Amino acid sequence: MGITSTMMTRQHVLTYMYLLVYISLSSGVILYNKWVLSTLYFNFPFPITLTMIHMAFSGAVAFVLIRVLKVVSPVKMTFHIYATCVVPISAFFAASLWFGNTAYLYISVAFIQMLKALMPVATFLTAVSWGTEKLRCDVFWNMVLVSVGVVVSSYGEIHFNVIGTVYQVTGIVAEALRLVLTQVLLQKKGLTLNPITSLYYIAPCSFVFLFVPWYILEKPEMEAPHMQFNFWIFFSNALCALALNLATFLVIGRTGAVTIRVAGVLKDWILITLSTVLFPESKITGLNIIGYAIALIGVVFYNYLKLRDVRTHQPPIPSIQEESVKELLPEKKLDDDVNVNEEWNDSVYYTNFDEEAPLMASSRLSHLGRKPA
Repeated sequence: MGITSTMMTRQHVLTYMYLLVYISLSSGVILYNKWVLSTLYFNFPFPITLTMIHMAFSGAVAFVLIRVLKVVSPVKMTFHIYATCVVPISAFFAASLWFGNTAYLYISVAFIQMLKALMPVATFLTAVSWGTEKLRCDVFWNMVLVSVGVVVSSYGEIHFNVIGTVYQVTGIVAEALRLVLTQVLLQKKGLTLNPITSLYYIAPCSFVFLFVPWYILEKPEMEAPHMQFNFWIFFSNALCALALNLATFLVIGRTGAVTIRVAGVLKDWILITLSTVLFPESKITGLNIIGYAIALIGVVFYNYLKLRDVRTHQPPIPSIQEESVKELLPEKKLDDDVNVNEEWNDSVYYTNFDEEAPLMASSRLSHLGRKPA
């Protein structure tokens, strides 16, 4: 019993460390992007370029891990699957990052986080239109509550900017389409990608989609002599974005959908607070807080409804404590006896939008490095 208690304590400590890393990286990437893009700070107002740097760096790292170091095995990707699944998903992923990063030029980080409460609304409506969700009365009124909260929060925004709001909402819609397409196209084909293989296939394609608007909108302005480019700034920024993808995967693989949702809510409040401290020009009003609190109540209740549905339609998943006890029994094989695909899918599918959110659903970390059957 003493050994079991020690193992469970270590598991808890490790889990909390993962959560701390996830919250820190998620908040850090958003604040870092804002600092780089803002004309008041680093002054690199080229969101498409920044997004392309992320895609190029992530794709290169994934290529090295898969093709050179062979840490992860590639999946059996056919041209048909790539053209009909990966390409459209990459297009919407590129659009969501492009529009989401562009919003930093016009509105504050705090207001962006408040607008992101609309993510479940956009995802639910998109899923209903695609036939992957049924229009339910309880969920519908829950979405109305979220929308009302966001409207109140927007009304209380001191530096409300129509262009920035449109960019952010458009990015949210693009992300919702990307998530629904992931479920409709890839998951129904039985194709499972982990974050590294996702980056390997999707990042280069997203880079190509971003090249056309970059060439038209940003390339002419970047030829100006005053434009600065600091290698270490952009390298560290891209590294943080890549680390966030991997950290989110590790957290969900260790904790599950419930914990990642709670951590996401905590991260939003921390991020809103930090943004007002680091960026003094960002002001929060009482009406902002009231509206966001209303929206957050709707988001939390929506998460509860989705988790309840998942638990109703799937067998129970062993907890971390149960797994740690099983590890003490040599006759038990734990490599493939637990499947968390459904919980991961639900967590990725319904969590709030992040600039560098996981690209798609994935299996457990123990599948890394395994040769395809």
